[in-house]
Amino acid sequence: MDVQSVLKKEGSETSGPKVLVIDDEQDVCELITLYFEKAGFQVICTGDGSEGVEMVKTEKPDIVILDLMLPGVDGLDVCKEIRKTSNVPLIMLSARVDEVDRVLGLEIGADDYVTKPFSPRELLARVKAVLRRAAYVPSPDDQQVLNLPGLSISRISREVIVGEQRIDLTPKEFDLLWYLASNRNRVFTREQLLEQVWAYQEFYGDERTVDQHIKRLRRKIEINGSPCRITTIWGVGYKFEIREPAAAV
Repeated sequence: MDVQSVLKKEGSETSGPKVLVIDDEQDVCELITLYFEKAGFQVICTGDGSEGVEMVKTEKPDIVILDLMLPGVDGLDVCKEIRKTSNVPLIMLSARVDEVDRVLGLEIGADDYVTKPFSPRELLARVKAVLRRAAYVPSPDDQQVLNLPGLSISRISREVIVGEQRIDLTPKEFDLLWYLASNRNRVFTREQLLEQVWAYQEFYGDERTVDQHIKRLRRKIEINGSPCRITTIWGVGYKFEIREPAAAV
């Protein structure tokens, strides 16, 4: 994502951030279009999942709002296809309230999950929070690179290197890793992470969102014998730590 262009877009009535809505319910598309365009966003819609995958490539949206229950190819499969070629921020919508659906969506790459019926105000707030995090520009005084044993994280290029391997992260996975790694050895509750990483200060956030992102991060960074670990502190939350190699016996 072009950081400067996203920052300049927000607040403009004609060239705001571009939102791709993939939802076959016409009233949902119309509601999002009406509410978001008033807030200065560009909105494009499709009710076809396969077409949505192609539109991610051709339209290059700044964020995708994807319905889980689509005719033909369902939202989970669409999300998987999008993640093969793009790390665009993605929020999943669904009328389903089962925990397993939320977990599946987050596991395959969704950055957030909103249940229907939803408040357009809340959805807009979540979209803005995701875009601000993805478009963050560090000041010269900010720490911009973390060089840790076996792990390098650049806040400027948003690149993560484990050993000598570049790891692809979604925007929210990167934000979460940066926050934990830059505050290593400090324990955070799920509520604190929702507030700091997801900016859920006004609206309720599902704590399982944190759990699933941690699970995905572990699979990606705890490889090749890296000493960097995200540790579960039972009954409290999580912390990032660097484990010393075991002493030879």
